[in-house]
Amino acid sequence: MYNIINLLYGTIVFLVKGFAMIKEDIKEDIPVYYFSKIKDYELRKLVNIKQKFSNNIFDNWFNNPIITESEIQFLTELLNKEFNFIRIYKEEDLKVKFIAPILNQIDFRDINKEIRDFYDEKITYQTNEFIFTGTTDFLISKGLEYSEKPYFFIQEFKKGKESSYPESQLLAELIAGVELNNFKTIKGAYIVGAIWNFVILEKLAEDKYQFFISINFDSTKIEELKGIYKNLLFIKDEIFKML
Repeated sequence: MYNIINLLYGTIVFLVKGFAMIKEDIKEDIPVYYFSKIKDYELRKLVNIKQKFSNNIFDNWFNNPIITESEIQFLTELLNKEFNFIRIYKEEDLKVKFIAPILNQIDFRDINKEIRDFYDEKITYQTNEFIFTGTTDFLISKGLEYSEKPYFFIQEFKKGKESSYPESQLLAELIAGVELNNFKTIKGAYIVGAIWNFVILEKLAEDKYQFFISINFDSTKIEELKGIYKNLLFIKDEIFKML
């Protein structure tokens, strides 16, 4: 009887210690933040990030070469076809019918340089304090089979802001890109319905960043759509030259 009591006591002690260790491990778990869900206030709790205001910082990016007549014709025909639907499309409709044709026309793929565009590609950036992870809407990256070194992100093919946070979602992706690549700066864009905004993120120090947001580009206006197209062409040329 004494041995049985000792055995039961030892088992109870072991279980109690085991549950305590599990509970302790849970407390020490690193919180995970998904790109598709992260909110502005959450991002600002995790890192020191501030928006700065400067139109000049986009000069080199936006003052790019003139596009060809055939490209202007392509954009004009696409806009004429989709003009009445851009503002009412659901996310996948907008992506397939209007955004994807533009991205495919630019063609970010180069087999020799081993670079291409990716949709719904998962990336993860982990620190001792938090984890950023999730599937990105669109990125241009080194790698043909999977993303090895992301250079540019586009976030949010949505028809309206609704309950989403396109700016903070893109910024989390850009932070991941800067840190994974050991970059000092990285570019991206986010889309809300017809409106495009381009973004530059700069790393200032550990967990300290600043970012700049461009003026609105309304894709339902042909001149601004041509501007969007030229801005994306600049990104392609910049990345290809880098490689």
